[in-house]
Amino acid sequence: MPTTPPALIAVPDTLDFGTPPATPAPAGHRWQPQAAHWAALSIASLLLLWWALTASGLIAPLFLPPPQAVLAKFGELLASGYMDATLPQHLLASLQRMLLALLAAVVVGIPLGIVIGVFPLARHLLDPVIEFYRPLPPLAYLPLIVIWFGIGELSKVLLIFLAILAPVLIATAHGVTSVSQLRQQAALSLGASRWQLLRHVILPGALPEIITGVRIGLGAGWSTLVAAELIAATRGLGFMIQSAAQFLVTDVVVLGIIVIALVAFALELGLRRLQQRLTPWHGQNH
Repeated sequence: MPTTPPALIAVPDTLDFGTPPATPAPAGHRWQPQAAHWAALSIASLLLLWWALTASGLIAPLFLPPPQAVLAKFGELLASGYMDATLPQHLLASLQRMLLALLAAVVVGIPLGIVIGVFPLARHLLDPVIEFYRPLPPLAYLPLIVIWFGIGELSKVLLIFLAILAPVLIATAHGVTSVSQLRQQAALSLGASRWQLLRHVILPGALPEIITGVRIGLGAGWSTLVAAELIAATRGLGFMIQSAAQFLVTDVVVLGIIVIALVAFALELGLRRLQQRLTPWHGQNH
């Protein structure tokens, strides 16, 4: 019994594939409304838990003041200040120390990291020194810094600088060594000089790692700020927190912590934006 042949699919003379779909940007390089909603929900939940704990009386206001008390203290510090300085003056003093230390760490750490990444001899010489001081907490060498450099602004900035330097230096060296050798050889075969190789191949390839190192170093710097302002400071967020803690002014302590967190978060967002702008290719799969 003959079988019916399968139906043939008609193929048009010309194929129209249309416009190829655009490659979506990686998750870290585009705005995600859902992520923003979840972040807002997380913050709102934390504030609600804070309010519930204080309103229920489970924690005394001496140990955890309610949100409304901290908000009222914020307005009071803006107007009359605390320890002979307003909140903006404390914030400005801390920002000056932080940004000076960050600038110094970038100026020193990035060139030194490039040298370590390019020259193996420099890496062998400097790596033990870096690994020796990197794990040390700032309070461990704080007394030496005071003995050597006194109690002025230099000691405060230097302490924050040392906290930021190691992440910047290590990230830069790692970024330089991670640049594709194939790209470097291709540039040299096309006649690029060593300076052109460094400027147009190595630095762009290492830039995402460098900015990541700056971001990590900035976090380490903020965590060192309170220790740095132990050194005979008269202004600064860390000084304000320590002074308030001595007199059990807990609302000022909580407010200072919140301000530090908000400023650090704003700087982190700025560095993320900078990284996306300077290295738009980073994180994309080719």
